[in-house]
Amino acid sequence: MDNQAFEMHGDKLESSAKGTEWPRREVVSHSSQERKGSWSLMKVFLACLLACVITTAIGVLALSLVYVKNPALIQEETVGKGDGDSSPNAEEKPVDLKYQFLNHLKKSKVYNYPGGEIQWARYRRDVSDYQNEEELEFGRSINSHRSQMTFGTLRIKSKGLRAPHWHFNANEHGYLLQGAAWIGVIGADDSVVTTYNVTAGQVVFFPRNTVHWVKNVGSGDCVFLLFFTTHEELQTLDVDDAFFSTPEDIAARALKPQGGVNFIRTFQKQAEDQAVNLPPNLHQLVQNATYVQSPDTLVWRYFYNLKGSAKFPFPGGLFQWARYRINGTGLNETERIFSESLNKHENTLTLATLRIFSNQLGQPHFHFNANEMGYVISGCGQVGVILSGVAATFNIGIGDVIFFPVGTQHYIKSVCDEDLLLILAYSTGEQLQTLRMKDYFSGTADHILAQLFFKEQAEFKKFGQAAKK
Repeated sequence: MDNQAFEMHGDKLESSAKGTEWPRREVVSHSSQERKGSWSLMKVFLACLLACVITTAIGVLALSLVYVKNPALIQEETVGKGDGDSSPNAEEKPVDLKYQFLNHLKKSKVYNYPGGEIQWARYRRDVSDYQNEEELEFGRSINSHRSQMTFGTLRIKSKGLRAPHWHFNANEHGYLLQGAAWIGVIGADDSVVTTYNVTAGQVVFFPRNTVHWVKNVGSGDCVFLLFFTTHEELQTLDVDDAFFSTPEDIAARALKPQGGVNFIRTFQKQAEDQAVNLPPNLHQLVQNATYVQSPDTLVWRYFYNLKGSAKFPFPGGLFQWARYRINGTGLNETERIFSESLNKHENTLTLATLRIFSNQLGQPHFHFNANEMGYVISGCGQVGVILSGVAATFNIGIGDVIFFPVGTQHYIKSVCDEDLLLILAYSTGEQLQTLRMKDYFSGTADHILAQLFFKEQAEFKKFGQAAKK
């Protein structure tokens, strides 16, 4: 047997067999007592083991219930456990509130192509696509507020081409900041192709799912400031990608070229993405290029001369608008074509340039029916934003993108010696509805203001005439 106590006792019994004879009953009794003692110890051990198992199970169950009802505890435990953290208790620095409304676009990733580059202020599902926490905060903000806006800058080198493409889930509005370009648009009726030329200060418009291209026809770079009507990821398909993704026999039957499928097989897909295209041997490929201008009745459906439009001054600055106007009020014949085109398509934007003179103020206001997004073209300024229970103030400069959710009171102040100039987009194709702080103060009964602010009623006459209600 394994138990040495039993073996020793057996040896003693065997050696004493020659001498004094031990009473048999006593031996049996003694062995029985040892067995009973062993079983007693075993029972105690088993009871303790069972108690431990039950206690552990109860503890695990209790902790599970706590975590299920408090998922934030799980998130808190993961804070500080990322790569490079020296301590499990390290706390991440909270992102400044202002980045819900501000994107430093110059710091974002530059997507380079043979013929130019693109930068984005946008929402991405994959957080690894963001360059930093501030960019992530802005992307989440425009998505959570359902802004219906994404912003990008498109730079095209001289003779470069933004390849023909279309967007599945967004209209596109663009403002040409510098340079000259030739635009092509193919709508639902493929017999109608509209082409036109644009220069700096003019606006282009591409409805969702219309094929369009942009060709730089100037001697220097052209730069577009682009707004897309989606707060989700932009879905785009370029014509070359569509071609190479189509089976050769299907492409041959659809396009019917001379030589059939053998001609289709002569096309070779480039290793580098051709979203912005500029072949090094372009002079060998193209011998004759013409940049035709379609009739105004077609062009102005997709074009607006913003720099040549009416100016709307206010104390401290002025606006110019590319927008829909009910019954075409205040618009000439071609501007009316653009206005009706905006209203015809769903989820279009209103565009404007805002110039605030040096050290002047665009007073606090909010919009009833639109989110607002803007890009700083020149100058520098200060922005103030007030939401329910949230307020932020921050500085802006050239290349910054700003965002104001619908109903958010905000102001913009110029703080430089030069004018502050922005291009703005509003998420409505209808007339913009705005209320300024001065108007809602003067429109509130003076006795209501007196009660609210604990001041004598007569003092509110200092703000101007108050409404009597």
